[in-house]
Amino acid sequence: MVAVADPNEPGHYPTCPFLTLTGYQCPGCGSLRTLHALAHGDLAAALALNVFTVAMLPVLAFFWTRWTLALARGRPARVRAGDPRLIWGLLGLVLVFWVVRNLPFGAFLAA
Repeated sequence: MVAVADPNEPGHYPTCPFLTLTGYQCPGCGSLRTLHALAHGDLAAALALNVFTVAMLPVLAFFWTRWTLALARGRPARVRAGDPRLIWGLLGLVLVFWVVRNLPFGAFLAA
């Protein structure tokens, strides 16, 4: 859907409520446009829109593939989310990205 309906054109998708209410970008701002750019093979534009989304796609692909293979082999999928240190580390990265992209010196991270 994101490859076909351009998020750069108004009316296709809702706007970010956090951006609308505060004027600041959330960690996900630009993600739809990033996925649209990736679907059209434009890695440079995708990195310029939301570098965190591009960086997390291989992680998401790994976990989705592992889950799919477990189901295909008839094995139970993991029910434990993972090491709490990794989860807290990921949350910390999201929060740092969120803050830095809204500071003047982090303007290059803004969508």
